[in-house]
Amino acid sequence: MLYLCQRADVRAALPQRDRLAAAIEPVRETHDTPHWLSGLLSVLDDEPLLVLDRSFAGTGRGYRVTIGGIGDNFQLHTLLAAALIGDPARGLLPGRAPTAAEVAAAGTGDDLQPAGGLRGNWNLVDADGAWIWNEGTPADIPHLDGVRVVVLEPEPYSRSWDTGRAYPLMTPLLRVDAPLPADEAAAWLSRVKPAAGR
Repeated sequence: MLYLCQRADVRAALPQRDRLAAAIEPVRETHDTPHWLSGLLSVLDDEPLLVLDRSFAGTGRGYRVTIGGIGDNFQLHTLLAAALIGDPARGLLPGRAPTAAEVAAAGTGDDLQPAGGLRGNWNLVDADGAWIWNEGTPADIPHLDGVRVVVLEPEPYSRSWDTGRAYPLMTPLLRVDAPLPADEAAAWLSRVKPAAGR
């Protein structure tokens, strides 16, 4: 099941997912396999995200993004940075973009642990102002009016990690569908709460 559930078509067709998740819950923390299967059962596919730059670069920009096949928020962090950091003249955010090796490790590359590891770019916060921990999953991000919202904040401290993705055979999707018009981005930003301090 661990092998098969790394495929999007299998996840889409998997019957009784909730029942399976409930059955493995009692042993999820005491055995290795249930922990990894539980993670796969929570993977989102074709899931819309709203990503807002509040104070990472201070642009006030927003983006509609679609994600799928992302195993944890470490991977989400890297793939968002790869998609959104770049030339501001092209509507992207200024900053240090991930290296090609980091992107490959979080994407579909063979080397999941590039030399030097992977580095953080920003702090991810939800619409309630709570930190989106890298150790969590995209499914943990709460909805605001039916869409999961990710707010970009500056890194409070330097972060790095060793591995680009938790599930080596799962093909991730992170697609920037469209930038938000400035007034729409401002309206969403007016509705998110300030980031909680840590």
